[in-house]
Amino acid sequence: MKTKFLGAKRKEKRGTLHIHPLFLLVGIVTAFTGQLPAFLTATVAALQHECAHAFAARRMGYTLDKIVLMPYGAVVSGDISGISPKEELAVCAAGPLVNAVTALFFAALWWLWPETYPYTDTAAYVSLSLAAVNLLPAFPLDGGRMLLVLLRPLGEKRARAICKGVSLAFSAAVLGYFVYTCFSSPMWTALTFSILLAAGSGGGGRYSHIRFSRKKSFTRGVEEKRIAISADRTAGYAVRFLRDDRYIVFALFDNEEFYGELAEEELLKGVESGGWAQPLRNLLPQI
Repeated sequence: MKTKFLGAKRKEKRGTLHIHPLFLLVGIVTAFTGQLPAFLTATVAALQHECAHAFAARRMGYTLDKIVLMPYGAVVSGDISGISPKEELAVCAAGPLVNAVTALFFAALWWLWPETYPYTDTAAYVSLSLAAVNLLPAFPLDGGRMLLVLLRPLGEKRARAICKGVSLAFSAAVLGYFVYTCFSSPMWTALTFSILLAAGSGGGGRYSHIRFSRKKSFTRGVEEKRIAISADRTAGYAVRFLRDDRYIVFALFDNEEFYGELAEEELLKGVESGGWAQPLRNLLPQI
């Protein structure tokens, strides 16, 4: 699956898509070997996987910084500082979950219309493989990041050391399998996967906080929208309502009674000062 708030003048940072030169090289090779359709299918599945992470992160109050297409898939980068363990687990699980649902969709399609199998079998198996592989508890896979979250109560340094050891153990096991296949037909994908696990044993991808710049949007004018919401909801939950094309005012309610109004900039100010998990009622200006 590389921030801090910038103060009063926030600069919006949009997600960007980059293509590694080796990705293009692999694409060219597959075109000449007849594997281009499978390569493109895997690319789409990988993009779907990373976009699911980005969508989940956006719902948690984070945004995608950069996604890079690599010869072995896709990588998303950013910073998840401030996210709660429960939310981080949800973001990590989003990618494999979407791939699994996609595979299940194709399986259901085969049940209803068996004649579609020859056209969708590759996409289904690639999606299922991505879901299963990414749940392995090894870096840089999602399962490794989830394992780190679960082990953090032991201390960050110790948790990372355990995760690194597990990742290297998986790498060694896959490398051993590759050596075994060399006695018949070498499975080069196993060697590639082993190298990926060893190289990524130090950690996984991250996400970044949302930033908004209202200078341009206020110049052209944006719609003001009111959101009625419980005063006990957290700031992190409320951030998911923010959009570039509208200005939000939160009408806070306590037991169905109006409690007060919280403007967008007051919400962001509270988040900047470390109030990500604070209830919205605590972010209201003191009179």
